Amino acid sequence: MNVIEVGSDNTYPVRIDVNYQKELARLFQGRQRVAVFFSESMKQSIPQFESSDAEIFLFPLPDSEEAKSAKILAKVWDWLGAGGFTRSDLVVAIGGGAVTDFAGFAAASWLRGIDWIAVPTTVAGMVDAAIGGKTGINSDYGKNLIGAFHSPKEVLIDTRWLSTLSDRDFAAGLAEVVKAGFIYDAGIISAIEGKNLKEIRESSALTLELIERAVRVKAEVVSSDFKESFGREVLNYGHTFGHAIELDCKYSLRHGECVAIGMIFVAELAFSLGLMKKELLESHRQIMSSLSLPVSYSGKSWEPLFAHMKIDKKTRGDLLRFVIVTEIGKTQRLEGPTETSLRTAYEKVCS
Repeated sequence: MNVIEVGSDNTYPVRIDVNYQKELARLFQGRQRVAVFFSESMKQSIPQFESSDAEIFLFPLPDSEEAKSAKILAKVWDWLGAGGFTRSDLVVAIGGGAVTDFAGFAAASWLRGIDWIAVPTTVAGMVDAAIGGKTGINSDYGKNLIGAFHSPKEVLIDTRWLSTLSDRDFAAGLAEVVKAGFIYDAGIISAIEGKNLKEIRESSALTLELIERAVRVKAEVVSSDFKESFGREVLNYGHTFGHAIELDCKYSLRHGECVAIGMIFVAELAFSLGLMKKELLESHRQIMSSLSLPVSYSGKSWEPLFAHMKIDKKTRGDLLRFVIVTEIGKTQRLEGPTETSLRTAYEKVCS
């Protein structure tokens, strides 16, 4: 087991390569009530938890982004109230990014904040969503527009969960690993370049290395900037256009697939403005393709995507702001690119 500390509103450990059931048994000690949230499709994978101290409540959620709604949250508030949950009780999120986002926000909003534990079961959850304390639900106007900063007490990464993932979901999670490489850790890019999805997935040692490196990137960035000024905004590389695609396609694509396209978009934007070399742009396309990630988004018009980007969390007034990579591991803020520049990049990925 490796432990990476994250400093934020409270310092907490990310425990990597653990048996999550044994760790939860430890964390249940001294708790009177524990609420366990998980996706409906995972119901058969959730064990019967035993605790000499805590009463365990299980709450299945709709799959994927469907869980992240005010309607579901209102039901959970009623459920927590009926169960008598107090500030000394505990919330546990077992699942991918949508579950950790939702359960973390439920914990943040109940009694103005109770403890929660993240048990991510996907690559994306392990390296991104479960770490950093950004919790939230979606609005009709955009993804994660309603939320709070509320860090977990611990994050438990049990890599045995990865065997349950489809190739598509595994690849989608690797998009967040690649992002961490481009913005911060050239070693990630070196480890991935020249390899395909199958080679990475079949090497448990390489998979574990990539997860650890990506977690360390997230931990270092979050620890230096918990409430997201530009320091933490680097983690949104590719997300401005990616979130616009998610909303436009009504979440029919995976989050990581949209982020992959979003990274291609912003790389094309940076290249068109003379801020990225051709070789780095081509590296973006080659890596996404080798990992079976999409590099284009077909058949959609510019106007709705542009409208979605205007309500991105990084936008200030009417000023669109992007994170761009100038060299591997080096980023800068791009503020107010013209619509002409944005549309030129759009035409490269949405032709």
